[in-house]
Amino acid sequence: MAELVTGHAGKAHATAEQAAGLNAGILGLDDYVLNVHDKFKITVVSANKVTIGTGELVMQGRHVSQGTPEDLIITNGSQGMKRNDLVVCRYTKGSQSIESARLLVVKGTPTTGTPTDPALNTTSPLDGGTTYDMPLYRIPLDGIAIGTPVALFNVLKPMSDVWDSLTQRSTTWRVPYSNNSISLTRVGDICFAGGNVKFNQSGENNYTQARETIPVGYRPAETSNVPIAVFGGNTTFILYGEHTGRVVMLGNPNNAYAGCTGVWVTNDPMPA
Repeated sequence: MAELVTGHAGKAHATAEQAAGLNAGILGLDDYVLNVHDKFKITVVSANKVTIGTGELVMQGRHVSQGTPEDLIITNGSQGMKRNDLVVCRYTKGSQSIESARLLVVKGTPTTGTPTDPALNTTSPLDGGTTYDMPLYRIPLDGIAIGTPVALFNVLKPMSDVWDSLTQRSTTWRVPYSNNSISLTRVGDICFAGGNVKFNQSGENNYTQARETIPVGYRPAETSNVPIAVFGGNTTFILYGEHTGRVVMLGNPNNAYAGCTGVWVTNDPMPA
């Protein structure tokens, strides 16, 4: 039977299960740390203690908030033995269907060989699981020493970042040795060059600097040269763009009709 969740029903009717289903449908069925606060930053305090910073996460649609840093105890290691422990956020559904979440350390098995991660609870609460673990960090131990923690989670970027990655801008750029221009189009951080031109000069170039520069907002991110290929039956000519916008030329335009094409990544701010 259909039920209106986000509507007035004259009684309490919206459930945590419905909220989790909405979160999972929008954010996906994976587990994510959200891009706010300390993002559960870990600090090794001693040989048997770590501190987990503040953060927000969504595990199988369940939103968990860590408002203050929390200390977790690591069981001491043993001389000559190696071990992997996992810091997890554990969801539990107990008696009377009371749900909770907490951070804890799942201890691994000591070994003289290569340690493996301990087993976790992986049945999603969306599938009826009553205990579920979202791994946050692997804590490697070699003897009594704690190694560098390894992050095991993905940070979910906000919608504003997704919007930026889809933003599109375009301009025209006059090609060296020509009165014609080609199109420069930027989608997110990717730039595309394309168009047809008629060159009006001949002469060999050996990485000769052009007067023209690639405009700000479209400059290549790489410090090395990025090619803008020029193709045509009567020309062997390549333009190379640099991160400063400088353009150098190689080959002979040969007064030819030609096409220009190129793709590169930019770190420039998005043009207005």
